[in-house]
Amino acid sequence: MTHKYRWIVDGCWIAKTCWMTCVWSCIALTSVARAQETNDAIRTDVVYGHKDGMALTMDVIEPTQNRKGVGLMFMVSGGWVSAWMPPQQMSPLFKPFTDEGYTVIAVRHGSSPKYLIPEIVQDVRLALDHVHKNATAWKIDPKRIGVFGYSAGGHLSLMLGTTANDVEPKGDSSKPRIAAVAAVFPPTDLEPYTQPDNPLREQFPALKFDRKRSDEFSPLRQVSSVDAPTVLVHGDKDELVPLWHSEKIRDALTEAEVPNRLVVIEGAAHGFDAKGNETMFRAMVEWFNTHLAAR
Repeated sequence: MTHKYRWIVDGCWIAKTCWMTCVWSCIALTSVARAQETNDAIRTDVVYGHKDGMALTMDVIEPTQNRKGVGLMFMVSGGWVSAWMPPQQMSPLFKPFTDEGYTVIAVRHGSSPKYLIPEIVQDVRLALDHVHKNATAWKIDPKRIGVFGYSAGGHLSLMLGTTANDVEPKGDSSKPRIAAVAAVFPPTDLEPYTQPDNPLREQFPALKFDRKRSDEFSPLRQVSSVDAPTVLVHGDKDELVPLWHSEKIRDALTEAEVPNRLVVIEGAAHGFDAKGNETMFRAMVEWFNTHLAAR
């Protein structure tokens, strides 16, 4: 394989069994030696807020060449748990983006089971505010902020993409907005998961919030014409988060006349093999290049 995404897909795939491990298994299989191949500048443990006496942090990975002046927020979330690892070890996951000149901001939120989805969504909205306020210092255009994530991280990405733009900004850049979204096998309608008899509520306790608020935190129910252009990537054999989650929000975005694309990985469950990962990264990079880089 000569494709430029070979570094991430050779022998490394997103786990198929659990939101909590879907991204981090991929990172753990990436060697420290590969991490050292990246020449990106890293701002470690940038504090964007506090809760219960603890700091909420993000890492900023800045490309050293071909800088586009675009920030991509990555939702560090598996099962709505934000795991931590040294950013130098994490940075290879972002190489398809930093190689293109994007600045990647890895956002950690307050984790389940202590915090539930309403509080977690509040955290990532606070993170967007911080990225927007620091855009100039980080050489990012505040009008060109994108977001991406996998599974629970995809859900949070879509929550920003379907709600951050609802209120028109006062002036050119007074309110943070999302300009593009990439979401991989995201849960888009939380109502089925919040039912008391659904065993996933025990497996993923972040879902144990008031069921009456399920629409409020379901991206599918928040779609409107001002939403960010969105690309979705999903396996057609996914049983944990079935394909209909992406199909339904695709249809809703289309009806709202929001640019969108659904990439279906045939035969894939909740995670992809090497070929599927290559397709996934290519789709995300092409989407951001189209909707962010040239703006």
